[in-house]
Amino acid sequence: MSEVLLVVVDAANVVGSVPDGWWRDRRGAAERLRDLLAAQGVPGRSEPVEIVLVVEGAARGVSSVPGVRVESAPGSGDDHMVELVAGAGERRVLVVTADRELRRRVGELGAEVAGPRAVRP
Repeated sequence: MSEVLLVVVDAANVVGSVPDGWWRDRRGAAERLRDLLAAQGVPGRSEPVEIVLVVEGAARGVSSVPGVRVESAPGSGDDHMVELVAGAGERRVLVVTADRELRRRVGELGAEVAGPRAVRP
């Protein structure tokens, strides 16, 4: 089992958790979240982490930066995150989202789940 925790972040859901005008520039909002994650990691986690930010829709095409791999979902962002969790094998995974159905789906695969406040104050 890998010692590095895989952290999969639901960009649309986390960005949408704060009414700061994100809907006017979804790509820019995803880039700001990416940069925040790159700078702070996952607060409260002492173990090494690999952060994957999953974007969809208007945010597709946001580039990766050191410390945060960005993946553009080819279709549904939720389905892509479930695929990432399913493909992680025995590796520990934390999925950051408030989406109830996504939390249920990844939880059934053994992932830990946390809400947007886990990465965004």
